[in-house]
Amino acid sequence: MTARKTFKAVRPQLVAVISSADDLDAAVALKQLPDLFELRLDCFLPITNRLEKKVSRLRAPLIITARDPREGGANKLSFAVRRDLLIRFLPRARYIDIELRLAGEFKSLLADAKKRKVARVLSYHNFKSTPSVRSLFAKAKRAKAAGADIFKVATRTDTHAALARLVDFMTSCSRKLQSRSERACRAGTKRRRVGHIPVAVMGIGKFGAISRLLLARCDSALNYAAITRPNVQGQLSIDVLRSALPR
Repeated sequence: MTARKTFKAVRPQLVAVISSADDLDAAVALKQLPDLFELRLDCFLPITNRLEKKVSRLRAPLIITARDPREGGANKLSFAVRRDLLIRFLPRARYIDIELRLAGEFKSLLADAKKRKVARVLSYHNFKSTPSVRSLFAKAKRAKAAGADIFKVATRTDTHAALARLVDFMTSCSRKLQSRSERACRAGTKRRRVGHIPVAVMGIGKFGAISRLLLARCDSALNYAAITRPNVQGQLSIDVLRSALPR
């Protein structure tokens, strides 16, 4: 009989986004490092050997992603091109981020990531609105069923109601994970993956900046910051967001 896989908590981590040559130069030169760098491969074409050498000089682990154009990806890349980019950089990665909608199409790559012990982030981006909390929980359930280690949510927060929905979703997820941990501790057992996974939650738009400060304090697993210039409305600088993370 094999042992069941235990749940490993993910503390809030600071992620610095590299989406331009200026970002990459600044990331290499950073003195105070983030927990992770996110390398937006869709923003770097053509990929050159020079770029790969510069990436190798980064001194923090990598999240790699090649974003789908329907969810904010640059350069209108085809599925095949994005897949090849992810395969090329997978040996360098600590995490791989793939859109939840494409988990089935990327099933073999996700399986390869698991074999390599690369953690899998399944993400959902909505640049028009923030769905209901119930809808977000349904997506989190789908992400877990597809093998995600973290479920990432980034949605439009131009109204107080949208901001409230994101915060409600984040805090509800935190309570569920915490209550399971407490029950397991009382029973003298380790925490286990049952129905919930860590989530990374952030807003875009009018209330995007305040959402990121709030959600970082609510234990969002991954918290994304700009190194040089924000690539979405509401993204904070690395120094500002670092100050909001629990110590």
